[in-house]
Amino acid sequence: MTISKKAIRLGYFTSDVLAATLAWLFFYWYRNHLMEDLKPGRFFSLFYSSVAISLFWCLMYGFWGFYKDYFRKSRIKELFHLASAVSFGVIIIFLFLILDDDGTESYQKYYRTTLTYFLIHLVFTGFFKVWYLTLIKKLIWHQVINFPTLIVGNGPAAWEIFHDITNNSRHLGLNFKGFVSLGDESETMESKTYLPDLGHYRDMESVIEQQKIEQVILAIEATDHQHLEDILNITEGKKLIISILPDIYQILLGLVRVQHVFGTPLIEIRQDLMPVWQMVIKRAMDISASLMVLILGSPFLITVALITKFTSKGPILFFQERIGKNGIPFKIIKFRSMFTDAEKLGPSLSSTHDPRITPWGRFMRKTRIDEFPQFFNVLIGEMSLVGPRPERQFFIDQIMVHAPHYRHLNRVRPGITSLGQVKYGYAENVEEMVRRLKFDIIYIENMSLGMDFRILIYTVLTVLGAKGK
Repeated sequence: MTISKKAIRLGYFTSDVLAATLAWLFFYWYRNHLMEDLKPGRFFSLFYSSVAISLFWCLMYGFWGFYKDYFRKSRIKELFHLASAVSFGVIIIFLFLILDDDGTESYQKYYRTTLTYFLIHLVFTGFFKVWYLTLIKKLIWHQVINFPTLIVGNGPAAWEIFHDITNNSRHLGLNFKGFVSLGDESETMESKTYLPDLGHYRDMESVIEQQKIEQVILAIEATDHQHLEDILNITEGKKLIISILPDIYQILLGLVRVQHVFGTPLIEIRQDLMPVWQMVIKRAMDISASLMVLILGSPFLITVALITKFTSKGPILFFQERIGKNGIPFKIIKFRSMFTDAEKLGPSLSSTHDPRITPWGRFMRKTRIDEFPQFFNVLIGEMSLVGPRPERQFFIDQIMVHAPHYRHLNRVRPGITSLGQVKYGYAENVEEMVRRLKFDIIYIENMSLGMDFRILIYTVLTVLGAKGK
């Protein structure tokens, strides 16, 4: 017997709708019949209010990240997580619904009403979530739900992981499909485990697709940087959970976090860069800032366009293909800062005293004014305010020779400004692009709204001080 994971997701969502509806109906009854503070006609009708409230809570839970990876959630952690989300949601409902209800005659009743709804909703939703997560865990335990898993490695570490998880971590629901070897193991695991040998790790991409792998466990030393970098590059952009067995030093340094009290300790290589709510706010900031610049800043943009037009021959705007998120190409828009036919001999990077740059273009580059049309790229979702600067495929191919980990930049939208540009400025050759790459990777691995705000502040200071390179 197998159950579709989509059906489980639908059931999880449905349980939230049911819990929110029942909690609202009970709260409505409680106010009307026990507290007697709900005057007829002053509240939403029962049906419409129930539908609206249920949709609100589902949006709130999605915003809070409840609908991500719920197959591996801890029930206790989920209850604490739920309490914080419910607190925030009840405050919103209080401000927009309860506070305007004329049936409430005093602040004391306001507080009692709000606290009552908080407790009712928390109890109903908490019960449904714990019940449903318990059901999911039972299905995983009995392998009704499982996760196709691949082991990378064929030595003693691989055998240790397989044996430990098979005997002690059945609750993880891992369904081992086989292993891929690193090519340098002195002994084989196949005869011990009866797991099929699926080939060399460099063939992982096709193995993952054929076996529909959902989780990869790296049975290699964390200090084996070459193999680790190759594997992360191969799996980049795939929806996988990637884990590695820690050594004693990583455990002592506090790098190991386990999801369960019992079971094999694994370091999970983080794939999600930002919480859902931060991603939503980041995109909302992108749209808001773009509209503000393009509409309110239109007189300034028109002035820059006219100066660009009359100071040198050629078009006002410059369009060039760059590589964006997930390797998808797009046309970046800039104010033209070079003379026409600047690249008639082929693609080349600009330098500090590049004769191809116009006098007005040199000023625009120092103040970053030439980047302003990219707010349109941001508005339509091709770019973000903050993110690694997009490059042309011609230079990406050269960078990949020296730094294959460049492909990690494709995990996010490119930006108008970036930590690499703030710290390093425009790169004049491939070597400088590789050195700047370090800052972009630091940004990606530490993405947050706080980091974005700091980069934006440094960028504004660069523009105002004309410190651009």
